[in-house]
Amino acid sequence: MAFHAFALLLCQLTLLLSFFAVAEGRYFRFRKFKETKQGSLFEEQWFTQKLDHFNGADTRVWKQRYFVNEAFYKPGGPVFLMIGGEGPANPAWMEYGSWLTYAEKLGALCLMLEHRFYGKSHPTVDLSTDNLRFLSSRQALADLAHFRTVIGETRGLTDRKWVAFGGSYPGSLAAWFRLKYPHLVYASVATSAPVYATVNFPEYLEVVWRSLASENPDCPLLVKKASDDLAERLKDPKTYDNITKDFNLCSKLQIQTEMDSAYFLETLAGNFMDVVQYNEDNRGFEGLAGTNITIKVLCGVMADTSLGEPYARYAAVARLMMETFSMKCLDTNVTKCVSDMTNASWDGPAAGGGRQWVYQTCAEFGFYQSTDSPNQPFTGFPLAYFLKQCAIFYNISAEQVAEAVTQSNEYYGGYDIRSSRIVFPNGSIDPWHALGITQDISADLPAVFIKGTAHCANMYPARSDDPPQLTLARDHIFLLLQQWLKQ
Repeated sequence: MAFHAFALLLCQLTLLLSFFAVAEGRYFRFRKFKETKQGSLFEEQWFTQKLDHFNGADTRVWKQRYFVNEAFYKPGGPVFLMIGGEGPANPAWMEYGSWLTYAEKLGALCLMLEHRFYGKSHPTVDLSTDNLRFLSSRQALADLAHFRTVIGETRGLTDRKWVAFGGSYPGSLAAWFRLKYPHLVYASVATSAPVYATVNFPEYLEVVWRSLASENPDCPLLVKKASDDLAERLKDPKTYDNITKDFNLCSKLQIQTEMDSAYFLETLAGNFMDVVQYNEDNRGFEGLAGTNITIKVLCGVMADTSLGEPYARYAAVARLMMETFSMKCLDTNVTKCVSDMTNASWDGPAAGGGRQWVYQTCAEFGFYQSTDSPNQPFTGFPLAYFLKQCAIFYNISAEQVAEAVTQSNEYYGGYDIRSSRIVFPNGSIDPWHALGITQDISADLPAVFIKGTAHCANMYPARSDDPPQLTLARDHIFLLLQQWLKQ
C-alpha cells in the first residue's frame, strides 16, 4: 500500500511505482503500477457508473471494474468493501490479506472496487487535464456510494452492515466514506490513512531519519553525508563523468537547471524512502520485486567501510536497487520525464497511475516530501521542485495547490474528523503516520499504533515471524469489528 512523492522518479521507475494494489504511488510511495496474479480465480466484473455525480444534467456513464469473493458469505452476514486506490486493483487481494481472515470469521461477502481513472476503470477517452477534472476523492466517494446502493439493491444486501477497508490513500477514502455517507457504510478500517492534507510534507523524511536510526543510529548520518557530498559534486561539471559511472546512468549526467539536480537527488533518495515505507511488509503475494530489501540491508551497505566513503556506499545502494528491479541503467533525463508525464493517452508511459496520482496531489492533497526540514538525511529537492511539476504537467499554480489543500481539510476535517466506528491503524516506521490518527479520538474512533511496523502492515497476510505487536493489532481490529457488528 502504499504512498511517496514519485512524480519525476516515476518517469524512470514507472514499473516500480503499490495499496498495494489497492493503494500506492510514489507521492505516497505506494504503487508498483503493475497487476499480478491475473490468472486469479476472481474474474473482473463491470459496474455502470456515472461520470459526474455532482451534475444531474450530465448523463454520461462508464464501466468501473470490481471483484467479488463469496467464499465466506453467510446469509445475513456483513459486506466488506475493499476500496481501490492510485493504481490497478489487484485481484490477489481477493485471495490474501487480513480482511479475508476477518471475513471468514464473520461470514462476510467481499467486494473490491477499482478507483476511477486507475487500472482498467477509464471514465474518459484520455487523461487530458480537462478530463482529469473528473478525478477526485469526492467523485471516488460518490462512486462508492452509488456502487453500494445499486449492488445492495440488486443483490439483496441493502440492509446488511457494510464495512469499508482501505490502506494509504484508500485508507483515507475508507474513513471519509464513513464520514460522508454514514447511512451507507456502517464501519471502516482506515489503515495508514493520511487524513490531513498539506502542501509541504517534510515530516515524511524526518520519520525516514528516525526509522533508519532505529536500525543503526549512524545510518541516517552516513546517508546525510553521502547525499550532501553528492549535492556538492553536482555543482562541478568536472565530476559528471565519474557520477555517471558511479550510479550507472543511461547517459552522461547533465545538470543545467535546479530541476535537473533535484530530479537526480530525489531519485536516489527514493531508494531509501521506498524501503523504509514498506520495511518488512509481507507483500510477496502481490508479485512484487524487492521485498527482501529492508532497512537492515540498506544500513548494512551504508556501514560497509570496505566500499569506500559514504558517497561510494550510497552509489552501491543505487546499484543494488537497479539490480533488484532488473534495470540496466538509471535514466535521469528530465525532458523525457516531462514528455512521459504530459502524455494524455491511456497507452502513455505514465498512464499506469503516475499522471493521475500526481494530478490528485496537485488538485487536492499536496503531500510533497521535500527536504525543507533540517532534521532529515537528504538534500536538494525543496517544495518549489514539486510545485513546479504541477505547473508543468497540469498548468496548476502553487497558489491553486494551496487553495485546493485548504478546501480538502475544510471538507474532510483533517485530524479533527467527527464520525464513529472508524479504526485507524498506523505503523511507527511508516512515514505516513505523521499525517494520520495515532491516538484515540474517542472510544468509537480508536487508533491502533503499531511500533516497529511499516506502511499498511496489518493489512498483509499474517506469517509466523510477525512481531507480537502486529499480531495483537490484527486481533484488536477484529475484536473491534466484531463488537461493532453486534451493536
